[in-house]
Amino acid sequence: MSRKELIHAIIYTDLHDELGPNPVYCYPSDLPENVNMLVSIKAVTLLSGSYGYTPDSLIIFPFPSIKLKGIVKYIERKDDKRRGKSARSAITFLFRQAEDVIFYKYISYLETLFSNTSKKIIELENSDAIDKDIFLEINQLRNNVLDLIEELRKKELSLTTGEEFPESIEKERIEASYKFKLAVVGDPGVGKTSTILRFTDNAFSRVYVPTMGTNISDKNFQVDNDFVELIIWDIAGQSKFQTMRKHFYQGINGIILIYDLTNPKSFENISAWYKDIKSHLSDKISIVGFIFGNKLDLVIKRKVKNTTATKLAEALNLKYIEISALTGQNVENAFYDIAKQLIELKKIPSMNN
Repeated sequence: MSRKELIHAIIYTDLHDELGPNPVYCYPSDLPENVNMLVSIKAVTLLSGSYGYTPDSLIIFPFPSIKLKGIVKYIERKDDKRRGKSARSAITFLFRQAEDVIFYKYISYLETLFSNTSKKIIELENSDAIDKDIFLEINQLRNNVLDLIEELRKKELSLTTGEEFPESIEKERIEASYKFKLAVVGDPGVGKTSTILRFTDNAFSRVYVPTMGTNISDKNFQVDNDFVELIIWDIAGQSKFQTMRKHFYQGINGIILIYDLTNPKSFENISAWYKDIKSHLSDKISIVGFIFGNKLDLVIKRKVKNTTATKLAEALNLKYIEISALTGQNVENAFYDIAKQLIELKKIPSMNN
């Protein structure tokens, strides 16, 4: 099945006070009227039967009469002009029943994409934007969903392929003299996963997927005359993972604190991230690492000065560098520098006792 065929149709339904379920947008534009109304009525019926409660999570349910299933995101916003002073709508993506395993498998990743779009739609609706702008957001969501599914499929395929030839891979892999565990932390969306991906695979993910707890990557490479393996723990920034983060910090040799150069709040939170790590480690352990200022490529949107960030890094006894996970600028050099610093520290006898 081609990329375009994966999503059969999209319907955006407004729950109108007088008209009831009103399908205001559909893709493709020639979608039969009976399908439009069937999907809209069923989606809104579920919403109406929930006694004023609008589900936050994505919901998947079948449309047997048209042999399709739908993944639905409900949207609620304040509107004094509407009955009950709230307006409710729904985005429904239709797909073939044979493809439901894909949507069930990746639903936790899709949650973020749909939530981001619903927030944008609420902003547009509240600002009395024209319908065309809202429809463009829904179409962008479609592209993002397809991009994400394609990316996750490729990743799964590469992992499966790698498992088929474990012996040959191990033969090519030079045994490392040093192994170090790095913890990479920072606010959600600053580019932690993209930075790691750029270093380990020289790739960049254009679709933001939140880390669910932690992702672990590793890379073997040469530093001067030594071979080193960095085991990189990509630790989730969402507050709901706070209780489990302390377990991820155990045994770390170095840290990378990442913030977004265009997001001052993410920079302000760097000190809190540092304290969070320190609070879970022994006082005898000295923390080696960096503060990364990511998105160096967004020159015009930059909000945090280099001098301000450098001053903070010095106060925390860390190094500071500005990078771009998108272009790869300074990423490899920064990880190389961290590895070199850790090797030198390991070679000091007094520090090992």
